[in-house]
Amino acid sequence: MVYIVDKLKEFSTCMPYVPKPLDLSLPVVESNVSTDNQTHSAMSTEQEEEEFIKNNYVARTLLNEPELPAITWTNWYKEINWPQATLLCLEPFIALYGIFTTSFAWQTAIFTLIWYFLTGFGITAGYHRLFAHRAYEATKTLRYILLTFGAGAVQGSAQWWSRGHRAHHRYTDTDLDPYSAHKGMFYSHIGWLIFKPRRKPGVADVTDLNHDPTIQWQHRNYISLAFFMSFVLPTLICGLGWNDYRGGYFFAGVLRLVFVHHSTFCVNSLAHYLGDTPFDDRHTPRDHFITALVTLGEGYHNFHHEFPSDYRNALRWFQYDPTKLLIEFFKLIGLASNLKEFPNNEIEKGRYTMVHKELEKLGRTIAWPKRNSELPIITFEEYQELSKKDDGRALILIAGFIHDAGHFIDSHPGGRALIKSYIGKDATVAFYGGIHDHNTAAHNMLAMMRVAICKYGGEVEHIKKRLGHVQTATPIFA
Repeated sequence: MVYIVDKLKEFSTCMPYVPKPLDLSLPVVESNVSTDNQTHSAMSTEQEEEEFIKNNYVARTLLNEPELPAITWTNWYKEINWPQATLLCLEPFIALYGIFTTSFAWQTAIFTLIWYFLTGFGITAGYHRLFAHRAYEATKTLRYILLTFGAGAVQGSAQWWSRGHRAHHRYTDTDLDPYSAHKGMFYSHIGWLIFKPRRKPGVADVTDLNHDPTIQWQHRNYISLAFFMSFVLPTLICGLGWNDYRGGYFFAGVLRLVFVHHSTFCVNSLAHYLGDTPFDDRHTPRDHFITALVTLGEGYHNFHHEFPSDYRNALRWFQYDPTKLLIEFFKLIGLASNLKEFPNNEIEKGRYTMVHKELEKLGRTIAWPKRNSELPIITFEEYQELSKKDDGRALILIAGFIHDAGHFIDSHPGGRALIKSYIGKDATVAFYGGIHDHNTAAHNMLAMMRVAICKYGGEVEHIKKRLGHVQTATPIFA
C-alpha cells in the first residue's frame, strides 16, 4: 500500500494539473465590470500610480522604507560587516600561506577533495534543495547529516541561508533581492556579504523552518558546529589518520573552505551572467555548463528559477548535476522520498515560449512578401496583356498570384526556356508537381516575386466565366 501511495505521489508530480470544471449550477452574481471599467477610465495617471504602489509589495516597500545612505570614501569603514569581511578576505591568504609552508601529502589531497564535496553537498542538497525549496523529503537522520556538513561550509545557519534564498527567488533582480545581479557581479558574488545591506531583504515565509526541530537544533549550535566541521574535524582526521595535522588544517580546512565559499557565491553571480536562457529571459538567471561544473550542479540556473521546487537542476543525462544524482541515491537507500518534478508539459511550454521568442526576433529581420491587401487585383486578360510588354518583366501566374520572375529567369535551375514558356500563362500545375515539385525555398522565393492577384484565381476560372459556367464569380482574394 505504501508503495502504491509513493508511486501516485511521483506520478502526480509529473502530470500537468487539470482543474475540475466549475459548478455552473450556482447562482450567478451580477458583475460590476462596466462600473469598474468606468471608474478605472476616470482615474488619473497619478491615481493609477498610487493604486499600483498600494497593491504592489515591492513598490510599496521601496517607497516607504528608504535605503541607507550610499557607501562613499568617507563612510565605507562604517558600512563594512567586519566579522564576515574578515573571514572572507583573510581565508585566501591563510590558504596561500599554508600552500607554501606545508609539505604535500597525497592522503590529505584526496581527503580535501572528499571534504569539499561533503560540505558542498551540505549546501546544495541540504540548505538549497531540501530546506530552501523543499524539493524532496528527507528522513530525520539525513536532515541532521546535511545540516552538520552544511555547517562545515560556514555560510550561516540553514534557517538564515534559506530565508535569504527564498527572498532572492521571490524578489529576483529587484532591490529587495539580497544579492541582486543588477547591482553588479562583485556585489552579487561577495559584496552583499562584505558590506552592510542598504535595505532589508523582502519578506519571505519561513514558518516551516521555524517549526522544524532539526533546523532549530543547527541554528542554536551553528557556531560550534561550523568551527568543528570546518577546521577541527578535518585537522583531526588528517592528523590521527596519517600524521598530517598541518595539512588537515590548511588544505582540508582553510583551502577547501575558500573553494566551497566561492563555489556557492558563483550561483549568485556567475549563474546570473554566463549562459543562455532556454526557459525565460525576463530575469537574469542563466544556464551554463561551466557554472554547473564549479557549483556541484547548480549552474542550470535559468531552469531552477523557473521551476524552483524541482529537485533537479539539470534535465539532460549529459548535463552535470551531481547533487541530483546524490538525491536520487538517497532515495534509493531510503533516506529521501517524494522527489518533486515539475510537469514536463509545463517545462516544454517554457522551452517553446523561448524558441518562439527567438523565432519572432529572427522574423523581424527577414523580408516577407507583400500582404494580399497591398497587391492590385487584375483580370486574367489584363495579366495577359501586361505579360506581352517588352519591359524586362517575366509575368507568370501561379496559384492565383501574378509573379514577376524577370530578375530570376537567368538564375532558374530549370533554365530560361521553362520560365519563358509560361509567361502570360497559368503555371500552377507545372509549379506544384506537374513538371517539378518545388521545395520550400522555391515557394518562399516565389512569394517574394508577387506583384498582383488574378481576379478570378487563374486561367481555368477565367475560361469557365467566359463560357458562362460561372454566373457570379467572387474573387478568391479580397
